[in-house]
Amino acid sequence: MAIKSKTIHDGQIAIIELKGSLVGDGDTDVFRDEVDDFLEQGSRYLIIDLQKVNYMNSSGLGALLSAQTNFKKNGGEIKLVGVGKNIQNLLTVTRLINIFDVKESIDKAVESFVIKNSNSQ
Repeated sequence: MAIKSKTIHDGQIAIIELKGSLVGDGDTDVFRDEVDDFLEQGSRYLIIDLQKVNYMNSSGLGALLSAQTNFKKNGGEIKLVGVGKNIQNLLTVTRLINIFDVKESIDKAVESFVIKNSNSQ
């Protein structure tokens, strides 16, 4: 699995793009470390782009849930984007589709954070 990441909006929004399979094998540890780094840097919002993920198992789901829990615990939010049919089916079968906020694109996810943030001020 490969990870590309960046921040936007002065570091408030972190974007992690995953590529390949998210199945454990240390991949989930690398992903969790990346999530923790963004939290330590003060990012409040995280977008996880799954468009290039071709396979995910329970370890991958656990890593996503862990990220969700850690961000919520710190007052943040996570959005999933690029959720393909296989990942969508996995989230639906495990009923995790109700836990995650899935958006059509990175732009839509960013927009939802910014709109929510500006409405709460």
